Amino acid sequence: MKKIISTVNAPAAIGPYSQANLANGVLYISGQIPVDPATGKLVEGIEKETHQVMKNLEAVLTEAGMTFKNVVKASIFLKSMDDFAVMNDIYASYLDAESYPARETVQVSCLPKNVDIEISMIAHQD
Repeated sequence: MKKIISTVNAPAAIGPYSQANLANGVLYISGQIPVDPATGKLVEGIEKETHQVMKNLEAVLTEAGMTFKNVVKASIFLKSMDDFAVMNDIYASYLDAESYPARETVQVSCLPKNVDIEISMIAHQD
């Protein structure tokens, strides 16, 4: 059975999808972009964008009763690999070094709203 996870503490979906779905103890979080849910506006600059994306992901995890420790897989999409080091340091600051998820990071030509970063995650209930 699938449960839709939704919170006002993360940006509302901008298309025909849910913020996240919980199925059989696995949480599938849709890609989050750097939209501030309080204002609905994009934040700019890879540092601020990465922090906002991680805060948005954290809000969805919290709504599902989870934390970053529950994350088993992350997919990171960057407009430029030149932003990798900065993104990676900020991303790591939100995680517990003893429970890093599996991950891939890829460069893409364009992202929704022309942002520099998008991250999706899969988490599992303990």
